[in-house]
Amino acid sequence: MTATAPASSARSSQRIWALAWPIILSNITVPLLGLVDTAVVGHLPDSRYLAAVTLGATLFGFLYWGFGFLRMGTTGLTSQAAGREDDESVKTLLGQSLLLAALIGGVLILAGDPLIALGLGLLDGSPEATRLAAEYAGIRLLSAPAVLANYAILGWFLGQQNSRVTLALLVLTNGVNIVLDLVFVVGLGMTSDGVAWATVIADYTALAFGLWRVWHQLEGLGGRFRRARLLRRSAYRELFAVNAQLFVRTLGLLFAMAFFTSRGAAQGDTVLAANAVLLQFIMLTSYGLDGFAHAAEALTGRAVGRSRWDEFGDSVRAAARFSLLTAGLAALAFALGGPWLIALLTGLPEVRDTAGEYLPWMVAMPLIAVWSYLLDGVFIGTTSTREMRNSIFIALAVYLPVWWLTRGLGNHGLWLAFSLFTAVRSGVLIAYYLHYRRTRWSGDHMSRSSGGKT
Repeated sequence: MTATAPASSARSSQRIWALAWPIILSNITVPLLGLVDTAVVGHLPDSRYLAAVTLGATLFGFLYWGFGFLRMGTTGLTSQAAGREDDESVKTLLGQSLLLAALIGGVLILAGDPLIALGLGLLDGSPEATRLAAEYAGIRLLSAPAVLANYAILGWFLGQQNSRVTLALLVLTNGVNIVLDLVFVVGLGMTSDGVAWATVIADYTALAFGLWRVWHQLEGLGGRFRRARLLRRSAYRELFAVNAQLFVRTLGLLFAMAFFTSRGAAQGDTVLAANAVLLQFIMLTSYGLDGFAHAAEALTGRAVGRSRWDEFGDSVRAAARFSLLTAGLAALAFALGGPWLIALLTGLPEVRDTAGEYLPWMVAMPLIAVWSYLLDGVFIGTTSTREMRNSIFIALAVYLPVWWLTRGLGNHGLWLAFSLFTAVRSGVLIAYYLHYRRTRWSGDHMSRSSGGKT
């Protein structure tokens, strides 16, 4: 046992890194896109354009990532089916997820005008920023079917531990988007509308590429693709059971983010723009940490499908080591290079000064949030989505009262409340994990539940 344990740990670390590095590289292109959006619009002569893009992007956090279960649920269920070597279910899950993506995307386009009006009204920006944000949102909404289908495709490939496709797909999407940002805004003199059109074109380019890769992947899988299962409501029972909890959880998380943006907007366009700059720091950290969390999704799901709880534990520990190292490096980078990053993102002196005042919150955030990112991956892989939902709403029960009580502190009070929201979310997930690791996620539990048989 003493000789095999270190070897098993080393193999788990190798598997985590092999899956994580393409995801990290691809994820870095996402905040890089946000940085370019912010930098391009932030250097326009009026802060209202940056405020408009911030409001519009927050709105699409609701409209699109509210359906992020199409990525997360697909990953968890596909990884477990792959662990069971059930190729037929792997194929069926893709078809079900793409069909749901097309239906939801169509509904979003049809209901676009009232959704945009309601969402921007709740975000409470200035009249001019809201007008520009509505124009931006109306353009962005055209890509709804492509965005949601891309979520499903990403989740399906990740569930099969094929992170190289994830890298190719996201690099293509965000690379096209960045180039078109520069062409439309810098080259053609467009403003927030140019940023929106760049995103729409990039989303459909990525969908075409993703479907091409799907076609090649299907040729290598066994089993039959049973179209009848796509038409039976009963065949969606497991997918809906997992995704319903993820949907509610994601709405709660996005509400927390939108509430933060709204309360910042209520303090004026300068505070809104400064918070937008600082949120790019959080996004940069989150996509780095998500690389290891996504690797944990695929590996823990595979371990569940194979009922290999030793492999499960090794994967979680390996992902935790990488995640803690990444969080520590991010905190150090923000402490040492934060003012330079702020200056890179905006040339507006008042926004720079305001963002610099709240920079210490960015140094603390990676160390507070690391566990929530990691354990989200574990709970997605095990399809324990009810617990993820609970963690968000317990954290919201702390977040909102703390904000109310600290309103006199202005934006510092808002950042305090948001930091506590993140800390409570991490704590709840840790408690669930420790409990389940002693009970349902252990070999002893499996032996008891099967009457002692192995």
